[in-house]
Amino acid sequence: MDLRFLGGVHEVGRSAVLVDDSLLLDYGMLTGNPPRFPVGSIDPDAVIVSHGHLDHVGALPSLLSGDSRPAIHWTAPTRELALVLARDTLGLHGGTYNCPFTEEEVKRIRQVSNHHSYREPFEAAGYEITFYNAGHIPGSAHILIDDGDTRFLYTGDFHTDNQRLVSGSTARPAADVVACESTYADVTHAERASVEKQFVESVRTTIWEGGTVVVPVFAIGRTQELLMICAAHDIDCYVDGMGQRVTQLLSRYPDFLCNPEALQRAQSSARFVTGRDRSRIAAKNTTILTTAGMLTGGPAMSYIPEIRTRPVNKIALTGYQVEGTPGRELLDTGRADIDGRVMPVSAQVESYNFSAHADHNGLRAFLESYRDSKILIGHGDRCEWFAAELRDDGYDATAPTLNEQIKIAV
Repeated sequence: MDLRFLGGVHEVGRSAVLVDDSLLLDYGMLTGNPPRFPVGSIDPDAVIVSHGHLDHVGALPSLLSGDSRPAIHWTAPTRELALVLARDTLGLHGGTYNCPFTEEEVKRIRQVSNHHSYREPFEAAGYEITFYNAGHIPGSAHILIDDGDTRFLYTGDFHTDNQRLVSGSTARPAADVVACESTYADVTHAERASVEKQFVESVRTTIWEGGTVVVPVFAIGRTQELLMICAAHDIDCYVDGMGQRVTQLLSRYPDFLCNPEALQRAQSSARFVTGRDRSRIAAKNTTILTTAGMLTGGPAMSYIPEIRTRPVNKIALTGYQVEGTPGRELLDTGRADIDGRVMPVSAQVESYNFSAHADHNGLRAFLESYRDSKILIGHGDRCEWFAAELRDDGYDATAPTLNEQIKIAV
């Protein structure tokens, strides 16, 4: 089995792994200005998708240009999320360098789509494929590939702890080779219950003092997690941006949720913003869950300027802030580039780690089942460091480089 890493190595974004030049795992984009896409010219027979986040599916429609029609295999929620993201990218960047596909290619996705459940093997491009719950977002999957000689496990993004939205990954299928993500390889997450408690107390304090809390959230996964937290603690909240549509979409797939009834209750208790009077909402003593999670666009561009000058207000960042994004700039400097204007922010800025990725301990606990396997570390900023740590502990671990081809012999 030959593996070629077309992206997602020594970086968080544009994940893509090519197996024997015929089977492609993920095809994402790296958010930035300009965005970056997987390298190389490829023509796979089939595509297997781990989950519906932009860094794993963002460039997928471009594979369907011209006469290319590779079959795409994923879970049903992942298919729907990929379509939402593709149409959002078209709406924002269609016809520019930032969007490598057209509406016609997006329409073709359903024509080649095949969806599968967890633990139900299927065939693609001559391989036996099995999905396992990865505990990251609804529909996320570990991907096991078996060619009859080698069993290759591609973890995708995963979490080993339970979240309100999805249950943690527990599957550990036997594998000769494991390509493992490492987003938080150098971090130990605080206990989720403790983070949640701090967030709730901070929000309640700000509301009691007369302020407004803007919570930038990722549309997929994070919006729903924070929505459920607010509902569980009777926190009044508005929901704005793409997260509204995604919440409704995920509610249609209860089998992929930890507690579908809790999500339904949370959805019913929140107020979804349908109009455009965001300045009025921003003046309320309330909490606003809004995209984008890294302040790269979305309704957050309207809310932040409205609340930024009052120290009683608060911006609560709830996820990873990529280097170079306005969210990262705000954390580091107290200023943010909002729609081309660099704005000083007097409102309080806090950061909470509601990560849906395994931390250092979670990664090590997961990999403990694969001590006799070859480990390939990717999807992180410190891949080589983590691979070296694993080697020091007796693992056969390496960190592939961009476009590197690795031949696996078992």
